[in-house]
Amino acid sequence: MIVGYVQTSPAFGLQEKNFRQVEELTGGIKADLLVLPELFATGYAFTSREEALSLGEGTGGPTAAFLQSLAERTGGAVAAGFPEKDGIRLYNAAMLVSEVGVLAVYRKIHLFAREKFVFDPGDRPFAVYPLPSCAVGLMICFDWAFPEAARSLALQGAQVIAHPANLVTPYCQEAMRTRCLENRLFAVTANRIGSEKRGEQDLTFTGMSQVTGCKGEVLHRGDNTGTEVRLVELDPAAALDKNLTPLNHLLDDRRPELYLT
Repeated sequence: MIVGYVQTSPAFGLQEKNFRQVEELTGGIKADLLVLPELFATGYAFTSREEALSLGEGTGGPTAAFLQSLAERTGGAVAAGFPEKDGIRLYNAAMLVSEVGVLAVYRKIHLFAREKFVFDPGDRPFAVYPLPSCAVGLMICFDWAFPEAARSLALQGAQVIAHPANLVTPYCQEAMRTRCLENRLFAVTANRIGSEKRGEQDLTFTGMSQVTGCKGEVLHRGDNTGTEVRLVELDPAAALDKNLTPLNHLLDDRRPELYLT
C-alpha cells in the first residue's frame, strides 16, 4: 500500500486558506492512506475555549466535506485533526474519511499543556478501523508519550497508526521508533511547521513528519522548515508478524496479571 503525510504550515483561523494549501500540496497524488496534521485547518494556539468553540464543527461541517473531496481525489482514506464540537463539549479530534464520508472520529485522550484549558478530554477508547488496504488506528500528537496508546491499537489488530500531530518538543519522532518496534506496526506521523504567537503562547512547531516501519526503522523523515508531501510504499502484512525472536511473541508473551495499572 501507499501511505503518506502532508506537512503543512496553517494560518491561524483561516480555514479556506488552509484547505487551499493542502489542495496545492496534494495535487495529482494517489495514496491508500494520507495523514494530515492535528488541527490542520484552524491552527493550534487558541487563546480561550470560547475562541476554539467558534471554530469547532461536527462531522457534517466543512472540514469533513473537504477531506471527503481529498479522499476522492487521492483514491484512498484521509486522517486529519479538527476541533470537534458536540453540543457544549469540544474535543481535539481526528477523523478518518473516505470517498463515502466519515468513517470514524477519535477524540484525543491525552491532552497536552494548555489544551487542558480548551478541550474536553477524549471519552472514547482507542479503536481500529478496517480499510481495504489495512487495519488503521488513530492517535493524536501527545498520545505518543503513553505506551498504552499504541499498545491498545496493536492489541486490536492495527497494522498502521495514523498520527496527526502539532509537535513542539523534540522527542516524538525518536519515540515513535520504539512504539513501532515494541508493537510491530507502522505509523505515519504528520506534523506541521511554522510558529504561532497568540496570548501567552509562543510556539514553534518541529516539522520532521515521519513514516516509521514496523521494526522501528525510519522509512522517511521530513525536514523542520518546509511544507511537503511524502509517499512511502509499505507492506501492511509485515505488521501481522509479532515475533521478535522464534521464541518471543510481542503480544502473547505479555504478563498483564503482573503489571501495575
